[in-house]
Amino acid sequence: MAGLAESGSNPDVDLLYDINGLAKDAPHWFDRVMEFVGEYGLLLAMVLLVLWCWWTVRRRGDENAASSVAALVWTPLAAGIAVLVNVPIRGFVARPRPFVDHRGLDVLVSGKTDFSFVSDHATITMAMGVGLFVANRKFGLLGIGLALLEGFCRVYMGVHYPTDVVGGFALGTAVALLLSPLAMLMLTPVIKAVEGSRRGSWLVRARGGDPAGQEALIPGARTGASAEERDLAA
Repeated sequence: MAGLAESGSNPDVDLLYDINGLAKDAPHWFDRVMEFVGEYGLLLAMVLLVLWCWWTVRRRGDENAASSVAALVWTPLAAGIAVLVNVPIRGFVARPRPFVDHRGLDVLVSGKTDFSFVSDHATITMAMGVGLFVANRKFGLLGIGLALLEGFCRVYMGVHYPTDVVGGFALGTAVALLLSPLAMLMLTPVIKAVEGSRRGSWLVRARGGDPAGQEALIPGARTGASAEERDLAA
C-alpha cells in the first residue's frame, strides 16, 4: 500500500492533495479550529452525544429503556475493541503517514510518528456512531454524521490518506454491528438487574419515568376509564 501511495496517478493521493489543499487556502485561524476539532473536538462531541442519548432514554423511561441503555454501554466498548483490533492491522500494513512520502502537504498536527492505516479517530467515531444507531436511530444518524466529519478533518489536516479513513469507517462499523448481538445478550440482563435495584435504577429510568408506561404497569388500568369504573375495579 505504501508503494501505491508513491504513485502520482493514485486517486487516493490526488484526493489527499485536493482536500488538504483547502487548508492552504483557508485563514490561519480556521486551520487552528480544524486542528482542534479533528484532534479532540469531535471525540468530545461524540461522548456528549452518547450522554445526551442516555439522558433522553432515562427520562423517557419506557419499557425498552434497559435494552437502549445496554446499547449505549456497548457504544464506547465497541470503540475500544475496534481500536485494539486496529493495532495489529497497523503493524501489518505499516503504511507511513502521507507527509512522509509526499511533499507540499499542509500538516496541521506535528509529532505523528506512528503508521497511517487505519485511522484511529475514524475508527472510534464510526464505531460510536453505529453503536448509537443501535440504541437510537436519531442520535445514531447524528453520530454517523460526526464520524464522517471526523474523517474529512483527518485528511484536511494532512495526517491520513482518504483510504485510511475509509478503512477506519469499515472497521468501526464491522465491530459495532457484528459483535452487537453478543454484546446485547450479555449486557441487557446486567442493565435489567441494575434497573431493578434500589441504588442503580436511576441509571436506567428516572424516578418519574414515563407516565404512560407506568400506567401500563398498573393491573387493570385503562386509558380513559371513568372514576366510577375505577371504583368498581377497586
